Amino acid sequence: MIHHHPDNNMLLEYASGSLNWAHSLVVAAHVQLCPKCASQLQMLNGIGGSLLAASQPVMSGGPQQADAFDKLMQRIDEDEAAPLEEEAAAAESARTLARASYKTPKDPMFSSVPPVVKKVLEGNPLLKWRRLSKGLKEARLKTDQRQHEVAFHRISPGSKVAEHDHRGKEITMVLYGSFSDADGVYTPGDFLVREPGEVHRPTATQDQECLCLSVVEAPVALTGFMGKLVNPFLSFRPQ
Repeated sequence: MIHHHPDNNMLLEYASGSLNWAHSLVVAAHVQLCPKCASQLQMLNGIGGSLLAASQPVMSGGPQQADAFDKLMQRIDEDEAAPLEEEAAAAESARTLARASYKTPKDPMFSSVPPVVKKVLEGNPLLKWRRLSKGLKEARLKTDQRQHEVAFHRISPGSKVAEHDHRGKEITMVLYGSFSDADGVYTPGDFLVREPGEVHRPTATQDQECLCLSVVEAPVALTGFMGKLVNPFLSFRPQ
């Protein structure tokens, strides 16, 4: 069962189309797994559509309220169409390979990710995992974002991520497995927001890996003595 959700303000921004691309991606993924938020989003869309219709002249017949998920998918498609013509064939080939690989995924962690995540994976067919610590790996996604870094993080069973602070907002959604910190336990579909200045130390459960989708506005900062040594080398590279 999903226990952690986007707040009403974020859902309202998403419904209106005013939420930034990166945060919209994680909200869309959550909504596709969470009946509660899907129902709330439908209500917000209905209210917004009624208010917009009431503000239009009667002869116009009222506007059509576009679905927030469709808007996001359209934006993803527009971003994918950006390469020049000579790059289009290679991009399409990569997407074809990605679609084939995710029909029969070899990695069980990606077998049940939400459709919007699979859509983004089509533009990132070859994930490049890099080890951040003994039990933590990261694969950054190419999304043409300039203010947000979008990445997958996978935590080995029982591993603890180094305690860290946040220099900017971090949004994390669990896709597979689970992890815990001082504030609770997070399972697939759970949506976690950490504001600048908040400190936590995620720990994966003992029996399986944990896969998360994360969006950050700035690099994290490790706490304690180790942080003084490592923090100057931590990078923030939106792609």
